[in-house]
Amino acid sequence: MFSAEGQFPAVISSVLGYVSGMRRYGQSVKTDITYKHRPGVYGVILHGNEILLTHQAVPESEIQLPGGGIDPDETALQALHRECLEETGWKVQVDRRLGAYQRFTYMLDYEFWAQKICHIYLCRPVYKLQDPIEPFHTTIWTDVDDALDLISNEGDCDFLRAVLALR
Repeated sequence: MFSAEGQFPAVISSVLGYVSGMRRYGQSVKTDITYKHRPGVYGVILHGNEILLTHQAVPESEIQLPGGGIDPDETALQALHRECLEETGWKVQVDRRLGAYQRFTYMLDYEFWAQKICHIYLCRPVYKLQDPIEPFHTTIWTDVDDALDLISNEGDCDFLRAVLALR
């Protein structure tokens, strides 16, 4: 039986990366892996020259934009508000959608390979309601210029760079 994936892995990888018109960051697509579609939503949360980030210590130490997966019963904005509150303790005001990108990665905490579709929104902090309730998450306020060296994900960094270029 003929397998296009076996014969043309670079072509398949390229098509998968651009099929939805979104830029891909991170690992190359592995043609021998079945990826689970995992939509998520993340906030570039700015206050003056500072940005609100979260440090996730487990399963791997990463500094990232607050956000996470969109549950089947919620909208992207509902998920963004929930995730920001869980990971940072802050209520946020969503100003506008910035765009989206995709990552093909192994999600260690869920133990599966995922095609993550990352929707990014520009936000402002409103007020702190509580400490983070998401296990192993710590809130970080930092200068936006320093954030570019701290954030673990290149896709998140590119969206932050784009916002900073418009200021």
